[in-house]
Amino acid sequence: MKEWWVQVGLLSVPLLAVYLHIPPPKLSPALLSWRSSGGYFTYKDQNIFYRDSYGAVGSSDIVILLHGFPTSSYDWCKIWEGLTQRFHRVIALDFVGFGFSDKPRPHRYSIFEQASIVEGLVRHLGLHHQRINLLSHDYGDTVAQELLHRSLQPLMLWLLFTEVASGRCRFHFGLTAQVYIALKAISRLCNTWRHRPPCNNRFLFSILQYINQRKKHRDRWVGALMSTSVPLHLIYGPLDPVNPHPEFLQLYKKVLPMSTVSVLDDHISHYPQLEDPTGFLNAYLNFINSF
Repeated sequence: MKEWWVQVGLLSVPLLAVYLHIPPPKLSPALLSWRSSGGYFTYKDQNIFYRDSYGAVGSSDIVILLHGFPTSSYDWCKIWEGLTQRFHRVIALDFVGFGFSDKPRPHRYSIFEQASIVEGLVRHLGLHHQRINLLSHDYGDTVAQELLHRSLQPLMLWLLFTEVASGRCRFHFGLTAQVYIALKAISRLCNTWRHRPPCNNRFLFSILQYINQRKKHRDRWVGALMSTSVPLHLIYGPLDPVNPHPEFLQLYKKVLPMSTVSVLDDHISHYPQLEDPTGFLNAYLNFINSF
C-alpha cells in the first residue's frame, strides 16, 4: 500500500493537466467594463494594463493601488468609487503576468521587475515629481517594499498585508496556504482575463518564484520598513489564513512598532477590500486624513 500522499500526487497530476487546458470562459460584463475603462503602456515590449481615474476636485493627492497574488487590479473594484471621492487621481495596474497585462513565456518574473514597471507607469503618467500614496495588498506589499527601498520619491505608504514574516520568521501555514491558492486559481485567472494560450506548469512556477525572492531578500525588504520615516498603516482581517491571528499581529507590532493598525471585524479574512469594502475604506481614509 503506497503512502496516501503518493496516491494523491499521482491522481493530482493528470487532473491538474486537464484543468490547465480548459478553454477560458468569456469575460463577465463587469470585467469587460473594467478593461474598457483602462488602457495600456509599454514596458520593455510588454503591454501593461492600467486604470487612471480623476476624482475629487480641489485635491492634489494621488493613490496607486498594487494588487495581490494571484489576482489583478480588479481586486480594488468595490472601493474605487470611494477612493475617487477623496483623491484627485486613483491609479491601478495589472502586474506583468497578471490580469489583462502580457504574460510572456518563458520569462523570469521578479518583484524587482514589477517595481520597475510601477516606476515606468509613474514616469509614463508624468507623476515622478509628485508625492504618491501607495495602497497595497499581498504580493503588491513586497513590490511596495522594494519601491520604498529604492526611495524613488517621498511616499505615503499604506500596507494591507506587509507579510514581514517572510523568510525565517514566516509562518509555515501561511506559506502553504498561499501556494495552494496559487495552484487552484492562477491558471483560471490568467486564462480568463487575456485571450492567451492556456497557462502551463512552467509559467505557474515562474510566477511563484516571488516566494523564494521574499526569503532571499528579506533583510532588504523588511529593513526598508523598519528604517523608513514614511507613515505605515496595517489594515488586518483577523480571519486571514495566510497571516493567522493573533501571531501575525503580535509579530507585526513587534517588528514595526511605529506603524498604526486597524483591525476589522472578526469574520474578515484575506481580502477585506472585497469582504468589507466600507470598513476597509473607512480605515484607510481615517489613516490618510490624520495627516
